[in-house]
Amino acid sequence: MEGKSVRELVTEIKNKEISPVEVASYYMEQTEKLNGDINAFVTMNENLLADAKEAEAAVMRGDRTGLLHGIPVGIKDLTPVKGMRTTFGSPAAKDFIADRDATIVKRLRRAGALIMGKTNTPEFGHKGTTDNLVFGATVNPWDHTKTAGGSSGGSAAAVAAGMVPLAEGSDGGGSIRIPASLCGIFGFKPTYGRIPMDNNLNNVFGSSAPFVNHGPLSKKPDDSAMFLEAVQGPSATDPFSLPLLDKHIGSSYLEEQAQGLRIAYTPDFGMYAVDPEVRKVVEATLDHWRALGMSVEVVDLNFDMDRHQFNGFFTSMWYAASAAGSAKLLEEHPEWVSDSYRDMIEKGKPLMASEYRAYERNRTTVWNRIQTVLQDYDLVLSPTLAVPAFDYHLLGPSVIDGQVVKEDADWMMTHAYNVTGLPSASLPAGLSQNGLPIGMQIAANRFQDARVLRAAQAYMDAYPLI
Repeated sequence: MEGKSVRELVTEIKNKEISPVEVASYYMEQTEKLNGDINAFVTMNENLLADAKEAEAAVMRGDRTGLLHGIPVGIKDLTPVKGMRTTFGSPAAKDFIADRDATIVKRLRRAGALIMGKTNTPEFGHKGTTDNLVFGATVNPWDHTKTAGGSSGGSAAAVAAGMVPLAEGSDGGGSIRIPASLCGIFGFKPTYGRIPMDNNLNNVFGSSAPFVNHGPLSKKPDDSAMFLEAVQGPSATDPFSLPLLDKHIGSSYLEEQAQGLRIAYTPDFGMYAVDPEVRKVVEATLDHWRALGMSVEVVDLNFDMDRHQFNGFFTSMWYAASAAGSAKLLEEHPEWVSDSYRDMIEKGKPLMASEYRAYERNRTTVWNRIQTVLQDYDLVLSPTLAVPAFDYHLLGPSVIDGQVVKEDADWMMTHAYNVTGLPSASLPAGLSQNGLPIGMQIAANRFQDARVLRAAQAYMDAYPLI
Protein backbone atom coordinates (compact mmCIF):
# COMPACT_ATOMS: atom_id res chain seq x y z
CA MET A 1 0.00 0.00 0.00
CA GLU A 2 2.95 2.31 0.57
CA GLY A 3 3.06 5.19 -1.88
CA LYS A 4 -0.40 4.52 -3.32
CA SER A 5 -2.94 7.31 -3.42
CA VAL A 6 -6.46 6.95 -2.10
CA ARG A 7 -7.79 7.00 -5.66
CA GLU A 8 -5.43 4.17 -6.61
CA LEU A 9 -6.48 2.11 -3.58
CA VAL A 10 -10.19 2.64 -4.28
CA THR A 11 -9.73 1.60 -7.93
CA GLU A 12 -7.80 -1.53 -6.98
CA ILE A 13 -10.45 -2.46 -4.40
CA LYS A 14 -13.24 -2.06 -6.95
CA ASN A 15 -11.28 -4.12 -9.48
CA LYS A 16 -10.73 -6.81 -6.82
CA GLU A 17 -6.96 -6.45 -7.13
CA ILE A 18 -6.70 -5.89 -3.38
CA SER A 19 -9.27 -6.28 -0.64
CA PRO A 20 -10.41 -3.87 2.09
CA VAL A 21 -9.18 -6.45 4.59
CA GLU A 22 -5.67 -6.30 3.13
CA VAL A 23 -5.74 -2.50 3.22
CA ALA A 24 -7.02 -2.35 6.80
CA SER A 25 -4.54 -4.99 7.95
CA TYR A 26 -1.63 -3.11 6.42
CA TYR A 27 -2.49 0.15 8.17
CA MET A 28 -3.18 -1.66 11.44
CA GLU A 29 0.31 -3.16 11.27
CA GLN A 30 1.85 0.23 10.53
CA THR A 31 0.01 1.75 13.48
CA GLU A 32 1.06 -1.04 15.84
CA LYS A 33 4.66 -0.54 14.73
CA LEU A 34 4.81 3.27 14.85
CA ASN A 35 2.17 4.67 17.15
CA GLY A 36 3.98 3.85 20.38
CA ASP A 37 6.66 6.38 19.50
CA ILE A 38 4.49 9.04 17.82
CA ASN A 39 1.22 8.85 19.79
CA ALA A 40 -1.00 9.89 16.90
CA PHE A 41 -3.89 7.50 17.55
CA VAL A 42 -5.40 7.46 21.04
CA THR A 43 -8.34 5.10 20.51
CA MET A 44 -8.56 2.39 17.88
CA ASN A 45 -11.69 1.00 16.26
CA GLU A 46 -11.91 -2.53 17.63
CA ASN A 47 -14.31 -3.43 14.82
CA LEU A 48 -12.04 -2.32 12.01
CA LEU A 49 -11.36 -5.78 10.60
CA ALA A 50 -15.03 -6.73 10.86
CA ASP A 51 -15.94 -3.53 9.02
CA ALA A 52 -13.30 -4.31 6.38
CA LYS A 53 -14.75 -7.80 5.91
CA GLU A 54 -18.20 -6.29 5.32
CA ALA A 55 -16.67 -3.90 2.78
CA GLU A 56 -14.97 -6.83 1.06
CA ALA A 57 -18.22 -8.78 0.93
CA ALA A 58 -19.95 -5.83 -0.72
CA VAL A 59 -17.31 -5.79 -3.47
CA MET A 60 -17.61 -9.53 -4.00
CA ARG A 61 -21.40 -9.27 -4.26
CA GLY A 62 -21.04 -6.58 -6.88
CA ASP A 63 -22.80 -3.95 -4.76
CA ARG A 64 -22.56 -0.33 -5.75
CA THR A 65 -19.76 1.07 -3.65
CA GLY A 66 -18.94 4.57 -2.46
CA LEU A 67 -16.23 7.04 -3.29
CA LEU A 68 -13.97 5.94 -0.40
CA HIS A 69 -14.94 2.30 -0.22
CA GLY A 70 -12.53 0.31 1.93
CA ILE A 71 -10.31 3.30 2.84
CA PRO A 72 -9.32 3.64 6.53
CA VAL A 73 -9.76 7.19 7.85
CA GLY A 74 -8.56 8.69 11.12
CA ILE A 75 -11.02 10.89 13.03
CA LYS A 76 -9.89 13.70 15.33
CA ASP A 77 -10.84 13.19 18.96
CA LEU A 78 -13.07 16.28 18.90
CA THR A 79 -15.44 14.65 16.40
CA PRO A 80 -18.07 12.21 17.70
CA VAL A 81 -18.00 8.63 16.42
CA LYS A 82 -20.90 6.55 17.70
CA GLY A 83 -19.85 3.86 20.14
CA MET A 84 -16.25 5.09 20.39
CA ARG A 85 -14.51 6.97 23.16
CA THR A 86 -14.39 10.69 22.36
CA THR A 87 -12.44 12.58 25.01
CA PHE A 88 -11.95 16.03 23.43
CA GLY A 89 -8.48 15.75 24.95
CA SER A 90 -9.88 16.47 28.42
CA PRO A 91 -9.95 14.44 31.65
CA ALA A 92 -13.52 15.64 31.99
CA ALA A 93 -14.48 13.33 29.10
CA LYS A 94 -11.83 10.64 29.35
CA ASP A 95 -14.46 7.87 29.55
CA PHE A 96 -17.14 9.47 27.35
CA ILE A 97 -18.60 7.21 24.66
CA ALA A 98 -20.26 9.13 21.84
CA ASP A 99 -23.89 8.22 21.16
CA ARG A 100 -23.96 9.67 17.66
CA ASP A 101 -21.88 10.13 14.56
CA ALA A 102 -21.16 13.69 13.49
CA THR A 103 -22.52 14.35 10.01
CA ILE A 104 -19.03 14.18 8.54
CA VAL A 105 -18.59 10.70 10.02
CA LYS A 106 -21.97 9.57 8.71
CA ARG A 107 -21.01 10.70 5.24
CA LEU A 108 -17.61 9.05 5.39
CA ARG A 109 -19.31 5.79 6.34
CA ARG A 110 -21.84 6.27 3.54
CA ALA A 111 -18.94 6.67 1.12
CA GLY A 112 -17.55 3.32 2.30
CA ALA A 113 -14.72 4.64 4.45
CA LEU A 114 -13.58 2.57 7.44
CA ILE A 115 -13.13 4.41 10.73
CA MET A 116 -9.58 3.59 11.79
CA GLY A 117 -9.68 5.28 15.18
CA LYS A 118 -9.51 8.58 17.02
CA THR A 119 -6.48 10.87 16.72
CA ASN A 120 -4.91 12.99 19.43
CA THR A 121 -5.76 16.65 19.97
CA PRO A 122 -5.07 19.28 22.62
CA GLU A 123 -7.83 19.82 25.15
CA PHE A 124 -10.90 21.05 23.25
CA GLY A 125 -8.56 21.87 20.34
CA HIS A 126 -7.46 25.05 22.06
CA LYS A 127 -3.90 25.49 20.73
CA GLY A 128 -1.53 24.93 17.82
CA THR A 129 0.38 22.02 19.39
CA THR A 130 -0.94 18.61 20.41
CA ASP A 131 -0.68 17.40 23.98
CA ASN A 132 -3.19 16.94 26.78
CA LEU A 133 -3.62 15.63 30.31
CA VAL A 134 -5.21 12.37 29.11
CA PHE A 135 -2.84 11.03 26.45
CA GLY A 136 0.25 13.23 26.48
CA ALA A 137 1.96 14.67 23.43
CA THR A 138 1.94 13.71 19.76
CA VAL A 139 5.40 14.09 18.26
CA ASN A 140 6.55 14.83 14.74
CA PRO A 141 7.27 11.75 12.58
CA TRP A 142 10.27 13.56 11.07
CA ASP A 143 11.87 14.20 14.49
CA HIS A 144 10.40 12.78 17.67
CA THR A 145 11.74 15.68 19.74
CA LYS A 146 9.60 18.16 17.76
CA THR A 147 5.92 19.01 17.77
CA ALA A 148 3.53 17.67 15.16
CA GLY A 149 1.54 20.89 15.49
CA GLY A 150 -2.12 21.14 16.33
CA SER A 151 -4.81 20.98 17.01
CA SER A 152 -5.20 18.22 14.39
CA GLY A 153 -1.70 17.00 15.25
CA GLY A 154 -2.69 13.38 15.71
CA SER A 155 -4.36 13.26 12.31
CA ALA A 156 -1.42 14.92 10.55
CA ALA A 157 1.19 12.74 12.24
CA ALA A 158 -0.79 9.57 11.45
CA VAL A 159 -0.94 10.46 7.74
CA ALA A 160 2.68 11.62 7.58
CA ALA A 161 3.93 8.44 9.25
CA GLY A 162 1.87 6.19 6.97
CA MET A 163 -0.45 4.86 9.67
CA VAL A 164 -3.53 5.87 7.70
CA PRO A 165 -3.97 7.24 4.15
CA LEU A 166 -6.51 9.91 5.03
CA ALA A 167 -7.62 11.72 8.19
CA GLU A 168 -10.19 14.26 9.31
CA GLY A 169 -9.27 17.43 11.10
CA SER A 170 -10.90 20.69 12.13
CA ASP A 171 -9.54 24.18 11.71
CA GLY A 172 -10.51 27.28 13.70
CA GLY A 173 -7.17 29.06 13.66
CA GLY A 174 -5.00 26.91 11.43
CA SER A 175 -5.54 23.55 13.12
CA ILE A 176 -5.43 21.60 9.84
CA ARG A 177 -2.83 23.72 8.07
CA ILE A 178 -0.44 24.07 11.04
CA PRO A 179 0.23 20.33 11.51
CA ALA A 180 0.17 19.75 7.75
CA SER A 181 3.00 22.27 7.42
CA LEU A 182 5.05 20.84 10.27
CA CYS A 183 4.55 17.22 9.17
CA GLY A 184 5.17 17.75 5.45
CA ILE A 185 1.75 16.77 4.09
CA PHE A 186 -1.29 18.43 2.49
CA GLY A 187 -3.98 19.97 4.68
CA PHE A 188 -7.10 21.63 3.31
CA LYS A 189 -9.61 23.99 4.92
CA PRO A 190 -12.56 24.34 2.54
CA THR A 191 -14.85 27.33 2.17
CA TYR A 192 -16.68 27.73 5.46
CA GLY A 193 -19.99 25.87 5.35
CA ARG A 194 -19.01 23.45 2.62
CA ILE A 195 -18.72 20.61 5.16
CA PRO A 196 -21.32 20.67 7.95
CA MET A 197 -19.88 21.31 11.42
CA ASP A 198 -22.13 19.73 14.04
CA ASN A 199 -19.79 18.22 16.61
CA ASN A 200 -21.79 19.96 19.34
CA LEU A 201 -25.54 19.87 18.73
CA ASN A 202 -26.06 22.12 21.76
CA ASN A 203 -24.20 24.97 20.05
CA VAL A 204 -24.73 24.76 16.32
CA PHE A 205 -24.02 28.49 15.92
CA GLY A 206 -20.69 28.18 17.72
CA SER A 207 -18.50 27.63 14.66
CA SER A 208 -18.83 31.15 13.26
CA ALA A 209 -16.64 33.30 15.52
CA PRO A 210 -14.09 32.59 14.22
CA PHE A 211 -15.04 30.25 11.39
CA VAL A 212 -14.30 26.61 12.24
CA ASN A 213 -14.15 24.01 9.48
CA HIS A 214 -13.79 20.29 9.11
CA GLY A 215 -11.30 19.28 6.46
CA PRO A 216 -8.96 16.53 5.25
CA LEU A 217 -5.27 15.77 5.79
CA SER A 218 -3.63 13.62 3.15
CA LYS A 219 -0.44 12.95 1.24
CA LYS A 220 -1.90 14.42 -1.97
CA PRO A 221 -4.48 17.09 -2.85
CA ASP A 222 -6.29 14.54 -5.02
CA ASP A 223 -7.05 12.45 -1.94
CA SER A 224 -8.42 15.52 -0.15
CA ALA A 225 -10.60 16.32 -3.18
CA MET A 226 -12.19 12.88 -2.92
CA PHE A 227 -12.75 13.39 0.80
CA LEU A 228 -14.45 16.74 0.15
CA GLU A 229 -16.77 15.25 -2.44
CA ALA A 230 -17.81 12.52 -0.02
CA VAL A 231 -18.71 14.79 2.91
CA GLN A 232 -19.83 18.12 1.44
CA GLY A 233 -23.37 19.46 1.22
CA PRO A 234 -26.09 20.93 3.42
CA SER A 235 -27.32 19.55 6.72
CA ALA A 236 -30.17 20.63 8.98
CA THR A 237 -27.81 20.27 11.93
CA ASP A 238 -25.59 23.13 10.72
CA PRO A 239 -27.34 26.46 9.99
CA PHE A 240 -24.29 27.68 8.05
CA SER A 241 -23.92 24.64 5.77
CA LEU A 242 -23.93 25.47 2.08
CA PRO A 243 -25.93 24.01 -0.80
CA LEU A 244 -24.14 21.38 -2.84
CA LEU A 245 -21.88 23.52 -4.99
CA ASP A 246 -20.09 20.97 -7.14
CA LYS A 247 -21.36 17.42 -6.83
CA HIS A 248 -18.28 15.85 -8.42
CA ILE A 249 -15.49 18.07 -7.10
CA GLY A 250 -13.39 14.97 -6.37
CA SER A 251 -12.70 14.72 -10.09
CA SER A 252 -13.97 17.95 -11.63
CA TYR A 253 -11.40 20.03 -9.73
CA LEU A 254 -8.95 18.75 -12.34
CA GLU A 255 -10.85 20.75 -14.95
CA GLU A 256 -9.66 23.95 -13.29
CA GLN A 257 -6.67 25.17 -15.28
CA ALA A 258 -3.52 25.70 -13.27
CA GLN A 259 -1.72 27.34 -16.17
CA GLY A 260 -2.43 31.03 -16.29
CA LEU A 261 -3.38 31.43 -12.65
CA ARG A 262 -2.24 34.70 -11.12
CA ILE A 263 -0.60 34.38 -7.72
CA ALA A 264 -0.13 37.19 -5.22
CA TYR A 265 2.74 36.45 -2.83
CA THR A 266 2.98 37.97 0.63
CA PRO A 267 5.98 37.02 2.77
CA ASP A 268 4.45 38.17 6.06
CA PHE A 269 0.95 39.76 5.67
CA GLY A 270 2.69 43.01 6.59
CA MET A 271 3.03 42.04 10.25
CA TYR A 272 4.57 38.64 11.03
CA ALA A 273 8.16 38.05 12.07
CA VAL A 274 9.32 35.16 9.85
CA ASP A 275 12.30 32.87 10.32
CA PRO A 276 14.72 33.71 7.46
CA GLU A 277 15.03 30.02 6.64
CA VAL A 278 11.28 29.71 6.18
CA ARG A 279 11.20 32.75 3.95
CA LYS A 280 14.11 31.44 1.88
CA VAL A 281 12.51 28.02 1.35
CA VAL A 282 9.11 29.44 0.40
CA GLU A 283 10.53 32.09 -1.92
CA ALA A 284 12.60 29.42 -3.66
CA THR A 285 9.27 27.97 -4.87
CA LEU A 286 8.22 31.12 -6.72
CA ASP A 287 10.12 30.15 -9.86
CA HIS A 288 8.59 26.68 -9.62
CA TRP A 289 5.10 28.16 -9.71
CA ARG A 290 6.14 30.25 -12.71
CA ALA A 291 7.56 27.19 -14.45
CA LEU A 292 4.10 25.62 -14.17
CA GLY A 293 2.66 28.49 -16.20
CA MET A 294 1.43 30.70 -13.37
CA SER A 295 2.42 34.29 -12.73
CA VAL A 296 3.69 35.32 -9.30
CA GLU A 297 3.94 38.87 -8.02
CA VAL A 298 4.88 40.18 -4.59
CA VAL A 299 2.04 42.26 -3.12
CA ASP A 300 1.67 44.54 -0.13
CA LEU A 301 -1.03 42.66 1.75
CA ASN A 302 -1.64 44.11 5.20
CA PHE A 303 -4.68 44.72 7.35
CA ASP A 304 -3.77 48.12 8.83
CA MET A 305 -3.02 46.29 12.06
CA ASP A 306 0.24 45.24 13.62
CA ARG A 307 0.74 41.68 14.84
CA HIS A 308 -0.33 42.56 18.36
CA GLN A 309 -3.59 44.16 17.21
CA PHE A 310 -4.46 41.43 14.73
CA ASN A 311 -3.75 38.45 16.96
CA GLY A 312 -5.23 40.35 19.89
CA PHE A 313 -8.71 40.47 18.41
CA PHE A 314 -8.43 37.01 16.89
CA THR A 315 -7.33 35.24 20.06
CA SER A 316 -9.89 37.19 22.11
CA MET A 317 -12.67 35.50 20.14
CA TRP A 318 -11.25 32.17 21.27
CA TYR A 319 -10.78 33.39 24.84
CA ALA A 320 -14.47 34.33 24.97
CA ALA A 321 -15.51 30.95 23.56
CA SER A 322 -13.29 29.14 26.06
CA ALA A 323 -14.75 31.06 28.98
CA ALA A 324 -18.31 30.47 27.79
CA GLY A 325 -17.74 26.75 27.34
CA SER A 326 -15.41 25.83 30.18
CA ALA A 327 -15.52 28.38 33.02
CA LYS A 328 -17.69 26.01 35.06
CA LEU A 329 -15.29 23.11 34.43
CA LEU A 330 -12.39 25.23 35.68
CA GLU A 331 -14.35 26.23 38.77
CA GLU A 332 -15.44 22.70 39.69
CA HIS A 333 -12.42 20.66 38.54
CA PRO A 334 -9.35 22.88 38.15
CA GLU A 335 -7.15 19.77 38.18
CA TRP A 336 -8.70 18.75 34.86
CA VAL A 337 -7.69 21.96 33.10
CA SER A 338 -4.23 22.52 31.60
CA ASP A 339 -2.30 25.70 32.29
CA SER A 340 -2.64 26.99 28.73
CA TYR A 341 -6.40 26.36 28.61
CA ARG A 342 -6.85 27.89 32.07
CA ASP A 343 -5.11 31.00 30.78
CA MET A 344 -7.53 31.26 27.86
CA ILE A 345 -10.57 30.85 30.12
CA GLU A 346 -9.36 33.49 32.56
CA LYS A 347 -8.64 35.96 29.76
CA GLY A 348 -12.09 35.38 28.30
CA LYS A 349 -14.08 36.01 31.48
CA PRO A 350 -13.73 39.82 31.60
CA LEU A 351 -14.41 40.44 27.90
CA MET A 352 -17.46 42.62 27.37
CA ALA A 353 -20.14 41.95 24.78
CA SER A 354 -19.45 45.34 23.19
CA GLU A 355 -15.77 44.44 22.77
CA TYR A 356 -16.71 41.13 21.22
CA ARG A 357 -19.09 42.73 18.71
CA ALA A 358 -16.44 45.30 17.83
CA TYR A 359 -14.27 42.47 16.50
CA GLU A 360 -16.65 42.26 13.55
CA ARG A 361 -15.17 45.52 12.30
CA ASN A 362 -11.70 43.97 12.39
CA ARG A 363 -12.94 40.97 10.49
CA THR A 364 -14.51 43.26 7.90
CA THR A 365 -11.18 45.06 7.43
CA VAL A 366 -9.43 41.74 6.81
CA TRP A 367 -12.14 40.59 4.40
CA ASN A 368 -12.10 43.83 2.42
CA ARG A 369 -8.31 43.89 2.11
CA ILE A 370 -8.12 40.30 0.86
CA GLN A 371 -10.95 40.97 -1.57
CA THR A 372 -9.01 43.92 -2.97
CA VAL A 373 -6.11 41.58 -3.74
CA LEU A 374 -8.35 38.86 -5.16
CA GLN A 375 -9.80 41.30 -7.67
CA ASP A 376 -6.49 41.08 -9.52
CA TYR A 377 -5.20 37.64 -8.50
CA ASP A 378 -6.54 34.10 -8.34
CA LEU A 379 -4.52 32.86 -5.37
CA VAL A 380 -2.69 34.29 -2.38
CA LEU A 381 0.57 32.52 -1.48
CA SER A 382 2.45 32.86 1.81
CA PRO A 383 4.37 30.77 4.31
CA THR A 384 1.96 28.68 6.36
CA LEU A 385 3.94 29.23 9.55
CA ALA A 386 6.73 31.57 10.56
CA VAL A 387 8.94 28.73 11.86
CA PRO A 388 9.74 25.05 11.28
CA ALA A 389 8.80 22.53 13.99
CA PHE A 390 10.03 23.30 17.50
CA ASP A 391 10.36 21.16 20.65
CA TYR A 392 7.10 19.39 21.42
CA HIS A 393 6.89 20.54 25.04
CA LEU A 394 6.73 24.22 24.01
CA LEU A 395 3.59 26.24 23.27
CA GLY A 396 5.54 28.03 20.55
CA PRO A 397 8.70 30.04 19.96
CA SER A 398 9.30 33.16 22.07
CA VAL A 399 11.65 34.83 19.57
CA ILE A 400 11.50 34.82 15.76
CA ASP A 401 14.15 36.53 13.67
CA GLY A 402 15.28 38.50 16.70
CA GLN A 403 11.78 39.71 17.59
CA VAL A 404 10.01 38.77 20.82
CA VAL A 405 6.68 37.13 19.95
CA LYS A 406 3.67 35.66 21.71
CA GLU A 407 4.22 31.93 21.98
CA ASP A 408 0.55 31.02 21.61
CA ALA A 409 -0.19 32.81 18.33
CA ASP A 410 2.48 34.88 16.61
CA TRP A 411 4.04 32.02 14.62
CA MET A 412 0.75 30.97 12.97
CA MET A 413 0.17 32.76 9.65
CA THR A 414 -3.17 31.04 9.17
CA HIS A 415 -5.68 33.17 11.06
CA ALA A 416 -6.75 35.48 8.22
CA TYR A 417 -8.60 32.64 6.54
CA ASN A 418 -10.48 31.67 9.71
CA VAL A 419 -11.52 35.31 10.05
CA THR A 420 -12.90 35.28 6.50
CA GLY A 421 -13.87 31.65 5.88
CA LEU A 422 -11.95 31.47 2.60
CA PRO A 423 -10.61 28.14 1.31
CA SER A 424 -6.94 27.63 2.06
CA ALA A 425 -4.40 24.85 2.18
CA SER A 426 -0.88 24.07 3.30
CA LEU A 427 1.41 22.09 1.02
CA PRO A 428 5.10 21.24 1.35
CA ALA A 429 7.57 23.89 0.18
CA GLY A 430 10.81 22.15 1.17
CA LEU A 431 12.99 21.21 4.11
CA SER A 432 14.91 23.21 6.66
CA GLN A 433 18.65 22.72 7.12
CA ASN A 434 17.74 20.33 9.94
CA GLY A 435 15.57 18.25 7.61
CA LEU A 436 12.21 19.48 8.92
CA PRO A 437 9.30 20.23 6.59
CA ILE A 438 8.35 23.82 5.81
CA GLY A 439 4.91 24.49 4.37
CA MET A 440 3.45 27.18 2.16
CA GLN A 441 -0.14 28.34 2.22
CA ILE A 442 -2.38 29.07 -0.75
CA ALA A 443 -5.84 30.58 -0.56
CA ALA A 444 -8.55 31.62 -3.00
CA ASN A 445 -11.86 33.40 -2.90
CA ARG A 446 -15.04 31.96 -1.45
CA PHE A 447 -16.29 28.87 -3.32
CA GLN A 448 -13.02 28.56 -5.27
CA ASP A 449 -12.05 25.33 -3.52
CA ALA A 450 -11.32 23.63 -6.83
CA ARG A 451 -8.79 26.33 -7.68
CA VAL A 452 -6.83 25.71 -4.47
CA LEU A 453 -6.90 21.94 -5.00
CA ARG A 454 -5.88 22.15 -8.66
CA ALA A 455 -2.96 24.49 -8.07
CA ALA A 456 -1.73 22.39 -5.17
CA GLN A 457 -2.01 19.15 -7.14
CA ALA A 458 -0.13 20.63 -10.09
CA TYR A 459 2.66 21.85 -7.81
CA MET A 460 2.98 18.63 -5.80
CA ASP A 461 2.98 16.49 -8.94
CA ALA A 462 5.88 18.52 -10.31
CA TYR A 463 7.75 19.13 -7.04
CA PRO A 464 7.14 16.35 -4.49
CA LEU A 465 8.78 16.88 -1.10
CA ILE A 466 10.42 13.45 -1.08
